Amino acid sequence: MASTGCHALFFVLLSIILAYTAITSSMHSKSIKNYSNSSQQFIIHSLTMNASKALRNQGFNILATLLQISPEIFLSTPQSTIFAIQDSAISKLSVPSWAMKQLLQYHTSPSRIPFQELLKKSHGSCFTTLLSHKKFIITKIDEKQRTIKINNVSVSHPDLFLEGSISIHGVSGAFTELNFHGLDEHMDAIQSPICEDISNTKNLVDWTRIIKLLSSKGYVSFATELHSVLDGILQDSANLSSVTIFAPPNLGFLSSPSPFLERIVRLHIIPQRYTFMELVFLPDVSSIKTLAPGLNVTISKSNFSRVLTIDGVEITAADIFVSKTFVIHGMSRPFELEELSISFR
Repeated sequence: MASTGCHALFFVLLSIILAYTAITSSMHSKSIKNYSNSSQQFIIHSLTMNASKALRNQGFNILATLLQISPEIFLSTPQSTIFAIQDSAISKLSVPSWAMKQLLQYHTSPSRIPFQELLKKSHGSCFTTLLSHKKFIITKIDEKQRTIKINNVSVSHPDLFLEGSISIHGVSGAFTELNFHGLDEHMDAIQSPICEDISNTKNLVDWTRIIKLLSSKGYVSFATELHSVLDGILQDSANLSSVTIFAPPNLGFLSSPSPFLERIVRLHIIPQRYTFMELVFLPDVSSIKTLAPGLNVTISKSNFSRVLTIDGVEITAADIFVSKTFVIHGMSRPFELEELSISFR
């Protein structure tokens, strides 16, 4: 009974603190979202109510309350992913109101990231948060076991809520150790890990340059189609350090549904760098994956000719451009999606 009473008091105090924080924040700063739009306001209200209900159903009562009374803390961007701290962990924190706001913003990313997308990331991947210049990092990931740790904290309730522009995952604790001794609201209370920008630490594929080169070499159609699906490729393969591109003169699928177009474009890209001669000297019947999920290509060589073909499609312009991170080969025509093997005849 005493424990229940303490938790009830905690909820009341926390609600008052966050309500005060929300009021003072709105007085001293402009919210990024335009809440004057009644239609948008209704959508946000509906989402927050549904999200709060989902949180309560899983025992995340504190975050459910905070989301209801101060949605602007979490939803100041068009999309949001909230990492909800379990009640047992957050109720142990002794946090001033200004620091609580920082803590909640640090546990919110300004993009929608379902758990399946998290599983596609690599160990050491960094994510931006709503707290300026602060990032969190994936410290452990096991795709087979479907487990992830962020800042060494387990994601305990993946996909707790997925609706509209919001995704919520439950986590077992706070992403940061909190020490507010000697700090005030004008100071930075959140200690985030050193999270280097990967693009500054190694050479990544320069997609902009690839698209320009394709256009300049006459592969305008494929360049346009690659550009149209590039966001999806970057989302899944942001850290690619090398690719081989088999460019057809005219892919002809720009008006196709986006998922199909993206799949056929990805089928023409291998996440490794192969010059023409490197392709020639690959072991016979080699299996190499493409950027199309689940689609590998099988490489074989003819005993009579070194003319390279891919599923019967001839490489008509080998090594159009060769750099440290990518190679482009010109093809006579596009691959067919159902033809998954590469043969050298």
